[in-house]
Amino acid sequence: MLKCDSRKVVEGDTFLAMKGTHYDGHNFIKEAIAAGATKIIAEYGEYEVETEIVPSTKKYLTEYAKKNMVPLPVIGVTGTNGKTTTCFLIWQLCWQLGIPCSYIGTLGFYTKEKVKDLTNTTPGEEELLELFQQSYEEGCKMAVMEVSSQALDQGRVDFLTFDYAIFTNLTQDHLDYHLTMENYLKAKQKLFEKVKEGGVSIINGDDPCASFFEKNNYVTYGCSHTDYEIEILPKGFKINEEEYQMKLLGNYNVYNMTAAICLFYQMGYTYHDLKDSILNCHSPEGRMDSISYGENDIVIDYAHTPDALENILDAVREMDYHKIITIIGCGGDRDKSKRPVMGEIATRKSDYVIFTSDNPRSENPMRILKDITSNLDNINYEIESNREIAIKKGIQLLTKNDILLVLGKGHEKYQIIGNEKIFFDDKKVVSDYIRG
Repeated sequence: MLKCDSRKVVEGDTFLAMKGTHYDGHNFIKEAIAAGATKIIAEYGEYEVETEIVPSTKKYLTEYAKKNMVPLPVIGVTGTNGKTTTCFLIWQLCWQLGIPCSYIGTLGFYTKEKVKDLTNTTPGEEELLELFQQSYEEGCKMAVMEVSSQALDQGRVDFLTFDYAIFTNLTQDHLDYHLTMENYLKAKQKLFEKVKEGGVSIINGDDPCASFFEKNNYVTYGCSHTDYEIEILPKGFKINEEEYQMKLLGNYNVYNMTAAICLFYQMGYTYHDLKDSILNCHSPEGRMDSISYGENDIVIDYAHTPDALENILDAVREMDYHKIITIIGCGGDRDKSKRPVMGEIATRKSDYVIFTSDNPRSENPMRILKDITSNLDNINYEIESNREIAIKKGIQLLTKNDILLVLGKGHEKYQIIGNEKIFFDDKKVVSDYIRG
């Protein structure tokens, strides 16, 4: 088999020396040969086993992946927020409608149920080929995947063509990588250049950037002048006068669900096919994950961008809680420009905020917290860099009919401090504390 990771090589494999963002596979050729590789494909060098020198190992892998891709229709979902929930809803609806479907994304790899965690939201070509192959062998008739801007920029999905592509929204994030919003936008656009002839793009028409994605065969959804027009009701929502109800909370989840519904409309399903299944759908782990505590609620959520933070706080304010207490931080070695924006939104829309650590990585946690809070006009906050202590303090502040939002990590089961990934689970910290 072809392998790009020397640690995965077994006797008889071919090792392809890929140049990545942080590592160069040529530096691991000796390890691959020691592990049993009988052929090396590289851009330079002479080695003691059969060797093929190619102009670009990246292009070689893309062509290899194209030739070896199984015949599986693929749905790609991109956007700053909503990718995971939209994909997870599509995956659930597929199985309810009798369509075996796999899911690839932030939550991991799923076929009928979860198979394993993934290192990246959108894996590299070699791993994607394996996941599609496993999907196909297990009888899946479709795959839905989150497609990140970094994956699009780095060409990880260059070998694919998509039957359907969905754009959820574009707001500030990942500028540590893309540097400008224009670059971020251009990366997202690449997905829609890969929709096959006869395929359909599904676009959030309410997003200010919608027109940049409205190419070739597309439909739009949103609250105004779109193909699928949303009307949000006190209980539920309408799409083109057809009324739906769902368990998920928040107007932003109406958009996520509508994107999924539009996909199935394009596949030929009707309101009557979908309405009961939609009512049975639930949020993915770590998305508005609610725990009752006395007369209060504690919610774990992945919100880690300004837009996602604002959306969840707006949704909670509609629920008539007495106080909203928010625990949040910002990741280290990531887009620093969003830190003061997050601080301003959190203090403006919460009654009280505890700013804490969220994967500080190589940065000093207190430096990150200073970036978040240095320009704040509001004083309704405190700083507690220890995330476990911050969560416990937040719970202690609850009185009656309050809500505590523990934001930023959601389903994640770790904290990244330096180069070390340490086990940490927001939900477990909450559960252990309230059980005493």
